[in-house]
Amino acid sequence: MPADNTENPDNTEHPDLQRLRRWEESGGTWVVAGRRATSSGETVTLSLMTCDGGEEMDVFSSSDPGLVEYVSGAAG
Repeated sequence: MPADNTENPDNTEHPDLQRLRRWEESGGTWVVAGRRATSSGETVTLSLMTCDGGEEMDVFSSSDPGLVEYVSGAAG
């Protein structure tokens, strides 16, 4: 399925950030399940939750700086 790039017509966002934004746009919620410092920056692990936050549907980790910044801003 092609990504909707109305906010980012150049499609420069990392696929992990696109995935999280699609999840949010669908009404899903998420929580930071973990953070880990690495030699190249930071890795976050996200739990993708149902819209009511009651059930974990998926988990993924990413070291994409844009995603790390996005979830840090949303959590802070």
